[in-house]
Amino acid sequence: MRDTEDRTAFILDNTRPRPVPLCPEITVRVADEALPLWRKTEEELGEMGLPPPFWAFAWAGGQALARYVLDHPETVRGRRVLDLGAGSGLVAIAAMRAGAARATATDPDRWAVAAIGLNAALNGVRVDVVAADLLDGPLDIPGDAPEGGAPETILVGDLFYEKPLAGRVLRFLDRCRDAGATVLIGDPGRSYLPRERLEKLAEHGVPTTRALEDAEIKRTAVWRLVAQA
Repeated sequence: MRDTEDRTAFILDNTRPRPVPLCPEITVRVADEALPLWRKTEEELGEMGLPPPFWAFAWAGGQALARYVLDHPETVRGRRVLDLGAGSGLVAIAAMRAGAARATATDPDRWAVAAIGLNAALNGVRVDVVAADLLDGPLDIPGDAPEGGAPETILVGDLFYEKPLAGRVLRFLDRCRDAGATVLIGDPGRSYLPRERLEKLAEHGVPTTRALEDAEIKRTAVWRLVAQA
């Protein structure tokens, strides 16, 4: 396994900074195409069986959620924020831009961790990054920052695409909500989105590509998780 410096160098060589279509005030490093980057990562670095490079794109749910946070800064201002399954770190960056006390981006993919660090620096904000799957653990945000403690706002973009994962995510979010956190979800209606548990807050037509989605403009909503009936 290569170290963080190798990952960072690879990302710098194979992505480029671009304004996020729905949030042009934020720039993230993105790839032109997913499959060639995935193959190149495995071939050049000798790391077979890597997860897809979700970190190399601004996905529809994340874009919509970042836009909502920027337009409604009261959702994060002065609060401890957790960006769950952060990918590129777009949503955590938006939270810091909107005045969060602390934004922690968590993703088990160490490539995402490297990408988040680059993207946060690109936007002049500090984002704490945790390379871990937090879904079955304690609610306290890892790390020793003075703003430590349980997250007060949870931001989730595009995580309901696979049934086993969606179930684990929802159980974790319920625990966070029961502990007093606000849970906001950005999603274009993926297969395992728990719609019966959600209150729609906003909707956008998000520019994307057919390499990632089934349409060039993807209707995508921002939701609040509500209590079980």
